[in-house]
Amino acid sequence: MAAKKKAEHDIEIANRKANFEYHFIETFEAGLVLTGTEIKSVRRGNANLRDAYCYFKKGELYVKSLFIAEYSFGNIFNHEPRRTRKLLLKRTQLRKLEKQAKERGFTIVPVRLYVTERGFAKLEIALSQGKKSYDKRESIKAKDTKRDLDRMKKLYR
Repeated sequence: MAAKKKAEHDIEIANRKANFEYHFIETFEAGLVLTGTEIKSVRRGNANLRDAYCYFKKGELYVKSLFIAEYSFGNIFNHEPRRTRKLLLKRTQLRKLEKQAKERGFTIVPVRLYVTERGFAKLEIALSQGKKSYDKRESIKAKDTKRDLDRMKKLYR
Protein backbone atom coordinates (compact mmCIF):
# COMPACT_ATOMS: atom_id res chain seq x y z
CA MET A 1 0.00 0.00 0.00
CA ALA A 2 1.54 3.29 -1.08
CA ALA A 3 1.79 6.17 1.37
CA LYS A 4 -0.25 9.28 0.62
CA LYS A 5 1.66 12.16 -0.88
CA LYS A 6 1.59 15.42 1.04
CA ALA A 7 -0.18 18.23 -0.79
CA GLU A 8 2.15 20.26 -2.98
CA HIS A 9 1.02 23.50 -1.37
CA ASP A 10 -0.82 24.05 1.86
CA ILE A 11 -4.00 26.09 1.70
CA GLU A 12 -3.68 29.26 3.76
CA ILE A 13 -5.85 32.35 3.36
CA ALA A 14 -4.68 35.34 5.40
CA ASN A 15 -6.39 38.55 6.46
CA ARG A 16 -3.57 41.02 5.82
CA LYS A 17 -5.79 44.02 6.53
CA ALA A 18 -6.36 42.83 10.11
CA ASN A 19 -2.64 43.03 10.89
CA PHE A 20 -2.63 46.67 9.77
CA GLU A 21 -5.83 47.66 11.60
CA TYR A 22 -5.40 45.86 14.96
CA HIS A 23 -2.93 44.99 17.72
CA PHE A 24 -3.25 41.26 18.42
CA ILE A 25 -3.43 40.50 22.15
CA GLU A 26 -3.94 36.73 22.01
CA THR A 27 -4.60 34.21 19.24
CA PHE A 28 -6.71 31.05 19.23
CA GLU A 29 -7.21 28.18 16.80
CA ALA A 30 -10.87 27.41 16.18
CA GLY A 31 -12.57 24.74 14.13
CA LEU A 32 -15.31 25.66 11.65
CA VAL A 33 -18.66 24.00 11.10
CA LEU A 34 -18.82 23.69 7.29
CA THR A 35 -20.95 21.85 4.77
CA GLY A 36 -19.52 19.52 2.12
CA THR A 37 -19.39 22.04 -0.71
CA GLU A 38 -17.82 24.67 1.59
CA ILE A 39 -14.85 22.52 2.58
CA LYS A 40 -14.28 21.56 -1.06
CA SER A 41 -14.23 25.24 -2.00
CA VAL A 42 -11.83 26.08 0.87
CA ARG A 43 -9.47 23.30 -0.23
CA ARG A 44 -9.36 24.96 -3.66
CA GLY A 45 -8.45 28.29 -1.97
CA ASN A 46 -11.69 30.09 -2.82
CA ALA A 47 -12.23 32.05 0.40
CA ASN A 48 -11.79 35.61 1.62
CA LEU A 49 -11.49 36.94 5.20
CA ARG A 50 -11.43 40.66 4.43
CA ASP A 51 -14.83 41.69 5.85
CA ALA A 52 -15.25 38.85 8.34
CA TYR A 53 -15.81 39.40 12.05
CA CYS A 54 -16.69 37.26 15.07
CA TYR A 55 -19.46 37.71 17.61
CA PHE A 56 -21.08 35.85 20.50
CA LYS A 57 -24.67 34.65 20.52
CA LYS A 58 -26.02 32.67 23.48
CA GLY A 59 -22.53 31.76 24.68
CA GLU A 60 -21.39 30.45 21.28
CA LEU A 61 -18.95 32.10 18.89
CA TYR A 62 -19.89 32.73 15.25
CA VAL A 63 -18.07 34.23 12.28
CA LYS A 64 -20.05 36.46 9.95
CA SER A 65 -19.26 37.63 6.40
CA LEU A 66 -16.60 34.99 5.83
CA PHE A 67 -16.74 34.60 2.05
CA ILE A 68 -16.41 31.05 0.75
CA ALA A 69 -17.16 30.92 -2.97
CA GLU A 70 -19.73 28.44 -4.25
CA TYR A 71 -18.20 25.14 -5.29
CA SER A 72 -18.00 25.11 -9.07
CA PHE A 73 -19.06 21.45 -9.35
CA GLY A 74 -21.86 21.84 -6.79
CA ASN A 75 -25.48 21.26 -7.61
CA ILE A 76 -28.72 22.50 -6.06
CA PHE A 77 -27.29 21.74 -2.61
CA ASN A 78 -24.54 24.36 -2.96
CA HIS A 79 -24.01 26.70 -0.01
CA GLU A 80 -24.65 30.41 0.47
CA PRO A 81 -21.29 32.26 0.13
CA ARG A 82 -21.57 34.62 3.13
CA ARG A 83 -23.61 32.63 5.61
CA THR A 84 -22.94 32.75 9.36
CA ARG A 85 -20.72 29.87 10.51
CA LYS A 86 -20.23 28.50 14.01
CA LEU A 87 -16.73 28.33 15.50
CA LEU A 88 -15.61 25.44 17.68
CA LEU A 89 -13.53 26.21 20.76
CA LYS A 90 -13.14 24.72 24.21
CA ARG A 91 -15.62 26.02 26.78
CA THR A 92 -12.89 27.66 28.88
CA GLN A 93 -11.55 29.50 25.85
CA LEU A 94 -15.05 30.65 24.91
CA ARG A 95 -15.71 32.05 28.38
CA LYS A 96 -12.35 33.81 28.46
CA LEU A 97 -12.88 35.35 25.02
CA GLU A 98 -16.44 36.42 25.79
CA LYS A 99 -15.37 38.11 29.02
CA GLN A 100 -12.53 40.00 27.34
CA ALA A 101 -14.52 40.88 24.21
CA LYS A 102 -17.16 42.65 26.33
CA GLU A 103 -14.54 45.14 27.51
CA ARG A 104 -14.46 48.43 25.68
CA GLY A 105 -12.11 48.55 22.70
CA PHE A 106 -11.59 44.80 22.25
CA THR A 107 -12.85 42.72 19.33
CA ILE A 108 -12.36 39.25 17.89
CA VAL A 109 -10.92 39.22 14.37
CA PRO A 110 -10.32 36.27 12.01
CA VAL A 111 -6.64 36.28 11.05
CA ARG A 112 -6.12 33.26 8.78
CA LEU A 113 -7.96 30.24 7.43
CA TYR A 114 -6.05 27.05 6.70
CA VAL A 115 -6.50 23.33 6.16
CA THR A 116 -4.70 20.89 8.46
CA GLU A 117 -2.89 17.72 7.38
CA ARG A 118 -5.97 15.73 8.36
CA GLY A 119 -8.12 17.87 6.04
CA PHE A 120 -9.94 19.97 8.65
CA ALA A 121 -10.50 23.68 8.10
CA LYS A 122 -9.24 25.82 10.98
CA LEU A 123 -9.68 29.53 11.57
CA GLU A 124 -7.09 31.42 13.56
CA ILE A 125 -8.82 34.20 15.48
CA ALA A 126 -7.27 36.95 17.57
CA LEU A 127 -8.47 38.99 20.49
CA SER A 128 -7.43 42.41 19.31
CA GLN A 129 -7.55 46.11 19.97
CA GLY A 130 -7.84 48.74 17.24
CA LYS A 131 -4.77 50.73 16.30
CA LYS A 132 -4.67 54.51 16.45
CA SER A 133 -3.72 56.48 13.35
CA TYR A 134 -0.18 57.13 14.62
CA ASP A 135 0.30 53.38 15.16
CA LYS A 136 -0.71 52.80 11.55
CA ARG A 137 1.83 55.38 10.38
CA GLU A 138 4.52 53.55 12.37
CA SER A 139 3.50 50.28 10.69
CA ILE A 140 3.77 51.85 7.25
CA LYS A 141 7.17 53.35 8.11
CA ALA A 142 8.50 50.00 9.38
CA LYS A 143 7.26 48.24 6.25
CA ASP A 144 8.91 50.84 3.99
CA THR A 145 12.26 50.62 5.75
CA LYS A 146 12.18 46.81 5.58
CA ARG A 147 11.45 46.98 1.86
CA ASP A 148 14.33 49.45 1.32
CA LEU A 149 16.75 47.25 3.26
CA ASP A 150 15.74 44.21 1.21
CA ARG A 151 16.38 46.18 -1.99
CA MET A 152 19.82 47.23 -0.75
CA LYS A 153 20.69 43.61 0.09
CA LYS A 154 19.76 42.53 -3.43
CA LEU A 155 21.90 45.30 -4.95
CA TYR A 156 25.05 44.38 -3.04
CA ARG A 157 24.91 40.64 -3.59
